Amino acid sequence: MKFVRSAAERLTLDTIRALAARDGWLVESADVIRAGFGGSVLTIKLEQGLEHSSNVVAQLGEHELVGEQGPDGTGIVAFSSLPFDRSASTQLNVARFALTQFKGGGTWLTALNGDDGWRALLDEVSTPLQETQHVRSITYQPTPDEYAHNVALAVEILRRKEIDKVVLARAVLGSVLEPLDPAAIAQRLRQREPNCTIYSMPIGDGWRYLGASPELLARRQGGTVQCHPLAGTIALPASAAPDDYQNWLLGSTKNLHEHAVLVDDIVNILANSYDDVAADPSPSIVALRTVAHLGTWIKGSSSTADAAPDALAVLRLLHPTAAVGGIPRTSAYELIGRLEQHDRGHYAGPIGWIDANGDGEWWVGIRGLMVRGSEFEAWAGAGIVSESDPIAEREETRDKLASVLSAVLIDRV
Repeated sequence: MKFVRSAAERLTLDTIRALAARDGWLVESADVIRAGFGGSVLTIKLEQGLEHSSNVVAQLGEHELVGEQGPDGTGIVAFSSLPFDRSASTQLNVARFALTQFKGGGTWLTALNGDDGWRALLDEVSTPLQETQHVRSITYQPTPDEYAHNVALAVEILRRKEIDKVVLARAVLGSVLEPLDPAAIAQRLRQREPNCTIYSMPIGDGWRYLGASPELLARRQGGTVQCHPLAGTIALPASAAPDDYQNWLLGSTKNLHEHAVLVDDIVNILANSYDDVAADPSPSIVALRTVAHLGTWIKGSSSTADAAPDALAVLRLLHPTAAVGGIPRTSAYELIGRLEQHDRGHYAGPIGWIDANGDGEWWVGIRGLMVRGSEFEAWAGAGIVSESDPIAEREETRDKLASVLSAVLIDRV
């Protein structure tokens, strides 16, 4: 196949977002919006998941890219939401049209055979007007009390030093009265979480996963990789001064330990594949609408791009990080399966894109909803260490769930 890349006029963000959120692939950070639409023209199946993704870049490179020179990541790009389970069957998709618009200027369109039908698709986009709705049905998996009990069981294991950390999650499954409009949800998330990356991806069987992720798993650009892991959380009450809570978080021994375990693990993993790896000496606050996290920037570099892992190879090294899995990875993963008893699906899996050069950006698929018609499913997790309090961890997941569900529901659940 032949793809043609060209510069385009600046377009309205709301229109791009609405089209991709409903019927395509959307990854929108504060600096750049990437959208795939017009259907999939190339599907790369990974029957054994991320574990067998080493030939993706080669498959993308089999196709021709002509036209104007453009920035990295504006050529032949494959989008995907990958499951939490590394070995679960999944796929990546190259859209008929891939549009990239940078905050500082510059809009690029890559189209199969130079097709100009993308303008008509954008012209047909309707404004998302749907408001939040009342809940019709709701189910908790596990129940709040069962979740607290699972945390208590995990703490017992952690205190025996069998593992260092595990992330336990719980889900809310429900429905509303009218079919949900992903564009309206994405629009509300963009307004409420300006510092997050808004995503919307089809995940099969009519379901779509969309949300607002604050956590960069990996950004691969040639010989460098950047990660921004988050661990350590505090709720920010609407009626209180956020600085007081953020200062408490920066001095919390429990949260600082949880965060340090995560950062050290990522640094050690990357050191096996990069010549130089460095992390910020201390974490900083990442403030969202209702919660704040501890975050640390990590950067790895190799002398040449050829010597560096491609974006999916980096995911194979890192996913799942201790931010969504635990340490040691295998033992924590087994404990998650034993205690959660409900498949996470795409929750906490990598979400993003990779191009024919091996570059890409992948975000941790958290703070999101899986939607299909009037049905929805939302997840939230908490990092459990030996000092964790089961009730406090349950309340942390409640606050995280309430934050994302407010983009859909009038009711607080």
